[in-house]
Amino acid sequence: MNKSRLEAFSDGVLAIALTIMVLELRPPHGEGVAPLLPLLPKLLSYVLSFVYVGIYWSNHHHLLHTATRVTGGVLWANLNLLFWLTLLPFGTAWMGENHFAPLPSAAYGFILTMAAISYYILERVMLRVEGPDSRLGLALGQDWKGKLSVIAYVAGIAASFLVQWLAQAIYVAVALAWLVPDRRIERVVDRKGT
Repeated sequence: MNKSRLEAFSDGVLAIALTIMVLELRPPHGEGVAPLLPLLPKLLSYVLSFVYVGIYWSNHHHLLHTATRVTGGVLWANLNLLFWLTLLPFGTAWMGENHFAPLPSAAYGFILTMAAISYYILERVMLRVEGPDSRLGLALGQDWKGKLSVIAYVAGIAASFLVQWLAQAIYVAVALAWLVPDRRIERVVDRKGT
């Protein structure tokens, strides 16, 4: 299968997820800053989730850039990732609507955890197809940032029930750590050519 179909489908799904998230934001009645204040948790949740979708989109783009073949396993691993990413609008709305309450914040962290694990699975399935000496194999290495992200998300889930602001700080910190697309793949692609 041609990887361009996989890229186009994934891009479309992520675009729909972003659209759903922004549709959850309703403008306030009234003008000025005061009517905006009650919407701040929803807006902050949206911004964080928008950044996460952007991070996954850009890293997914880099990951697929290394692909030479797309198998059924790659398709299903990709669908697994997209499943969890399409749950972000639900987690975003629930967390923002409830002002970062413990259970919605923990659910949001669970969605992030599952998306991170799913991305790791996609990497491994692609690596099995491409081989350890492929561009992807050379680029991935140990993926410490990916593994530490999962640990941080689990800590965020626990913090949701103990210190609510800490959970949000953890989710923001992981997003900041991933804000720049994964340079491992860029370096290998630049070295080996397109």
